[in-house]
Amino acid sequence: MVITAVQTLRSITDDYEVIVVNDGSGDHTAEVLEELARLYDRVRVIHHPRNLGYGAALRTGFAACTKELIFYTDGDAQYDPRELKLLLPALKEGVDLVNGWKIERNDPLHRIIIGRIYQYVVKFAFGLKLRDVDCDFRLMRRSIFDKVKLKSDSGVICVELMKKVQDAGFGLAEVPVHHYHRAYGRSQFFNFPRIKRTLIQLVQLWFELVFPRLAVKTPIIGPWFARVDTVPASESPGGQEA
Repeated sequence: MVITAVQTLRSITDDYEVIVVNDGSGDHTAEVLEELARLYDRVRVIHHPRNLGYGAALRTGFAACTKELIFYTDGDAQYDPRELKLLLPALKEGVDLVNGWKIERNDPLHRIIIGRIYQYVVKFAFGLKLRDVDCDFRLMRRSIFDKVKLKSDSGVICVELMKKVQDAGFGLAEVPVHHYHRAYGRSQFFNFPRIKRTLIQLVQLWFELVFPRLAVKTPIIGPWFARVDTVPASESPGGQEA
């Protein structure tokens, strides 16, 4: 993932950085990342001494960014960093964030079902005008964070990010991207304790971001919104890259 990100950015621009947040990994991740940082001078590694959560890792990464554009994705290789090139053309004037949406979710059936239910619930509850709230493949302008302040430590940060970006009136666009089978490790989200905590945090976030707005009847600023529905040229009939 790191090497592919470096190669992709190198083909786009000379002014780039790759920031990797190691959220308290218990294996040899830290040593491997430090070696990558030694080999690639544009790679910066930030280590959390213990696991602080997905949201905390994102907030650490966003705060460390120094360039005008920020792209982020997960480190489990279920997205292809090379498809960043598909998002760039959609970042036109008036667009502040380009959100990927999964052409096809390559996960076990139970995850697909739970994921779809989650999507419908959060989009309805938070009034999100997105095709895919939970696609962690996003390109955005750093200026967004002059207005948007994030505080979630868990995966709920994705809902928080998109809700605050939408309500602040930033321009949004969506582009289809591929989603691949997880080759290594396993998701730590799909167990009852974590799902329970996520539901509690979603309710808390709803009261914070939605209920006060309804209570005081504050008008919501409507964002400029565009959707790019063209399937990437790399998609073959078999669903893999050509």
